Amino acid sequence: MTILDAIILGLVEGITEYLPVSSTGHLILTSWLLGLSEDPAQKQSIDSFNIIIQGGAILAVLGLYWKRVQSMVKGLAGRDPAGRALFIKLVLAFLPAAILGVLFDDVIEERLFRPIPVLIALGGGGVLLLLLAPKIRSLVAREANETDDFSNLPYRAAIAIGFMQAIAMWPGTSRSMVTILGGILFGLSPRRAAEFSFLLGLPTLGGACCYKLLKAGKDDPAAFLASLGGPIPVAVGIAVAAISAAIAVKWLVGYLSRGGFAAFGWWRVAVAAALGAAIFSGKMTL
Repeated sequence: MTILDAIILGLVEGITEYLPVSSTGHLILTSWLLGLSEDPAQKQSIDSFNIIIQGGAILAVLGLYWKRVQSMVKGLAGRDPAGRALFIKLVLAFLPAAILGVLFDDVIEERLFRPIPVLIALGGGGVLLLLLAPKIRSLVAREANETDDFSNLPYRAAIAIGFMQAIAMWPGTSRSMVTILGGILFGLSPRRAAEFSFLLGLPTLGGACCYKLLKAGKDDPAAFLASLGGPIPVAVGIAVAAISAAIAVKWLVGYLSRGGFAAFGWWRVAVAAALGAAIFSGKMTL
């Protein structure tokens, strides 16, 4: 993997991580288009890198939502009840994917980290967003009456959102899509649902990054880094992901204040249809 490859993957990760279009799905497709998945041994390293690079997205949310993080820390110290409640809800929402991810990681990576499963999930999720777009747009008005502490999200709803997040272990589905839709389903405004999704990404993406790092480097960390072109491309990819994710999050919050999700649905359907047609016609090979 070259530095240019790392920059491209970093941009793809940062731009798509918090949008409801599936960052993992786009990274798998981008790696395939760049020819990084042709060699089986390299593909395994690239698949791990595509998870590790999410560390950049974590840094972006930590910076943008530092006050929320501080509120949760104060809550754990008994000085902010709302922060403590939010922390508990995030933990409850994190647990299903954490448990199922460890149990099924190898199966998911072996069978679903491929273009065809990703395109199926992208297209299906796109159709779902298009169907729900009118309803989501009508809920934007709820923002004016939205409380600022997530108090109207029950603990049982946080658990349900967690199980919805587990569905997104199928790459191409989009963790952001299912968790934002889950938040809306359980009474949050689109904008607040997006914020809950961003914050839920901290333990979810952080856990996935640490797990992949330990798993990929447990035998020979130097060999793993060498397979990715050394530490510099890895560091560059994470840095680019952090900067582009911060920009994408700021844009998405503003966008959700005005409209719905139809544009994301059309994008997903268009990507799935275009690449699917290219594969089916023989213009692109798997």
